[in-house]
Amino acid sequence: MSLTIRRARPEEAGLVLSFIRELAEYEKLSHEVEATEADIADALFGERPQLYCAIAEWNREPVGFAVWFLNFSTFSGRHGIYLEDLYVRPSHRGKGLGKALLAYLARECVDNGWSRLQWAVLDWNAPSIAFYKSIGAVMMDDWTLCRVTGPALTQLAGSSA
Repeated sequence: MSLTIRRARPEEAGLVLSFIRELAEYEKLSHEVEATEADIADALFGERPQLYCAIAEWNREPVGFAVWFLNFSTFSGRHGIYLEDLYVRPSHRGKGLGKALLAYLARECVDNGWSRLQWAVLDWNAPSIAFYKSIGAVMMDDWTLCRVTGPALTQLAGSSA
C-alpha cells in the first residue's frame, strides 16, 4: 500500500469539486455549495491563482484533499497557510492520510518561512477535534469566527463611513 501527496492538476477541477461536495455532505452543509467546476478551475489554475490544492492518493487512487490559501500575521510579519478544506473519504480514514496532508502543509510553512498553519473545525466534530489536538493543534476558544455573506455583504458594501 502506498500513499502519495501531490498538487492537483488542471484537469482535476471536477475531482476537487467532488471532494468539496463530499465534505459538505459530511458537514451537513451541502445546501451551501454553489461552486462550479469552472469556479474551482479558475481559482486553482486561472491567470493569477491564489488557492492551492493537494491530492492524497492511495495506490494511485485519489482519496482525499486539502485546499488552502495564504494568510498573513501582522504580529509575526509573515505569511501562513489557512486550510480551507481537509477531507479523506470514509473508506480510507484511519490510514494516516489526514495527518500526512497536514504534515505536507506544515512542510510548506517550514520550507517557506511561514509562521503558522491554521483552520476551523465545526464544534460538533469530536473525532476531528480529538485528532487535531493529538497532533498539537490548539483550539482557539477565545476567538469567534465572523462571516458576512449574501444580502448583509451587499448592504455592507453599499454603506459609507
